[in-house]
This record gives sequence, C-alpha cells and structure tokens, in this order.
Amino acid sequence: MIIRTSELASAQEKLNDLTKQKAEILKSYSPGSLLHKLQESMDKTDEESETLHQQLLDKEIDLATFVQRYKKLRVVYHKRALTHLAAKTSVVG
Repeated sequence: MIIRTSELASAQEKLNDLTKQKAEILKSYSPGSLLHKLQESMDKTDEESETLHQQLLDKEIDLATFVQRYKKLRVVYHKRALTHLAAKTSVVG
C-alpha cells in the first residue's frame, strides 16, 4: 500500500503531539513532582490549623469545636508528613 506524503506528515505530527502529551503527564507524576505536591498539601493543612487556632484565640469558635476540628487537621497533617518523610528517604535519584 502506498502512503501519501500528506498522510505521513499528518500522522507524524499527531505522533509528535501525543509524545509531548505523554511527557507532560509523566512529568506531573514524577517522584519529585509528587513530593512537591505532598509538601504543598502539608503546608496548606498546617495553615488551616493555624487559622483555626487564631479563631480560638479571637473567641470566634468555642473550645469543643476547636478541639474537634484541630485534631482532625493535625492527624491529616502528620499522616502527610510521615508519608512525605518515607517517600523522601526512599526515593533514589
């Protein structure tokens, strides 16, 4: 079967586009990228717990509500921190 030059060029262009998409997707799931995302989520959770603490100090929430929400946030934070530490120490290269 004879492949037309225009068909080959079109197919080659599509292949190049798909190769670029694949590279971008793989980049976003690289160990370094995942560690960075995990660090960002840790920082966000830490900020949320600090905001909650400030609300308690400003008497915007009662102690029982604070304890319940703060405990949940800190549990999430520490789980992420332990996961981050384990991943960071096990990543080779």
